[in-house]
Amino acid sequence: MKHLQTGVLLAVTLSTGLMAGLFAAFSYAVMPGLARSSDHTLVEAMQSINKAIINPAFMLPFMGSLPLLGLAVFLSWREEGRPALPWLIAALALYLAAFVVTSAINVPLNDQLANAGDPDHIRHLAETRADFENKWATWNTVRAVLHIAAFAALLWALVAHGAHRTNGSDATERPTPKGSPVRLG
Repeated sequence: MKHLQTGVLLAVTLSTGLMAGLFAAFSYAVMPGLARSSDHTLVEAMQSINKAIINPAFMLPFMGSLPLLGLAVFLSWREEGRPALPWLIAALALYLAAFVVTSAINVPLNDQLANAGDPDHIRHLAETRADFENKWATWNTVRAVLHIAAFAALLWALVAHGAHRTNGSDATERPTPKGSPVRLG
């Protein structure tokens, strides 16, 4: 069970880190770059990105982190996993908050932009951009910060998990020549 707990913790830390990096990159590079572009370019680019991102490479870590976090909390509930538990619960709460922001704000804004139609035929392109850009960028930064905080909590959970394992709870015993056990680790 210890190996399963460690494997789940590593997997969820990786998947959460991938999401934190993606949303952070949008905050510090993609959206500032698009802010310097024309209305047509921003609308067209974001419509294309929003279509392209729905793929397994995004959906697996984005959706998979929640059940992995739940499993990590469950596995750590036992006494031997307790040192990591508060950090895992924090990471789960932070990830859930980011998931709600994405589902309740960013995705509806993406849908609104998609429903505006082909940028070549949108009558009020500047208004379409204005209705989308600042709200989407602001809430993307919120979810980026939440994902980064969840990732940081998971990193600390890994530290707590590893420290607990090396403080004697998982150390092996080897008999001495006189038969008394000696703890290694």
